[in-house]
Amino acid sequence: MAAGPITGVVESAAPPPAADQNTALRWFELSLVLLVAFSGSFLNSLYLLKYGPGSIPPYSALRWNAGLVHELASLLLLGYVLARRNRRFRDLGLRWSLREVGTGLLLVPMCYVTYMVGHYCVVAIQYASTPPTPCPGAVSFFGHPTLAALPFFLVNPFFEELIVRAYLITEVQSLTGSMNLAIVLSVAIQTSYHLYYGWTGAVALSFLFLVLSIFYAQSCRATPIVAAHGFFDLIGLVFLMRA
Repeated sequence: MAAGPITGVVESAAPPPAADQNTALRWFELSLVLLVAFSGSFLNSLYLLKYGPGSIPPYSALRWNAGLVHELASLLLLGYVLARRNRRFRDLGLRWSLREVGTGLLLVPMCYVTYMVGHYCVVAIQYASTPPTPCPGAVSFFGHPTLAALPFFLVNPFFEELIVRAYLITEVQSLTGSMNLAIVLSVAIQTSYHLYYGWTGAVALSFLFLVLSIFYAQSCRATPIVAAHGFFDLIGLVFLMRA
């Protein structure tokens, strides 16, 4: 006998309340980590964007140390959030080996070339639309640090890459199912707290952030992006000390 048409509608079962609560809790934890880690930098960046680099004194030894404490505290918070779900930094792809570090160093030229291409594109668009405005230099914000700032520069790559890249991308992709959204959010948030370089400088940096985000999204390896970021930070420290 031929089967007749299906006239009933099968309703999908609603997710159990525990699943909804877990999802809401994960969004809350993600928002909390990002808020604690980057809200101050974002507000500071907006202030400098509006009033210029001279509106806030350059970094002193006290500010470098305060920044170091803040970044370590943010990483501890992330570690606590991960531990609540029986996860570790290793689950975000932080695995130590010379091969992983070497891969990160291979990312450096790709990041630099992409940044330069992005920079020239942004400048070209700016020239075509409005009178060009020079990007503020790093020295105007960070001054001339001494070796006392080295601990901050060593911790900063872990702070940024583990939180705004590895953790954010992993969580957003898991919660929404969209890797593209995860990448866009990672790049947008990281760009937002670099606006002290002006719109031109921040947008140009977003091309570099995009390379690191795509690499992590495809590989789930955090050590290479930490190594690449660390290379740029240490080069920046040397430049600032000699400027």
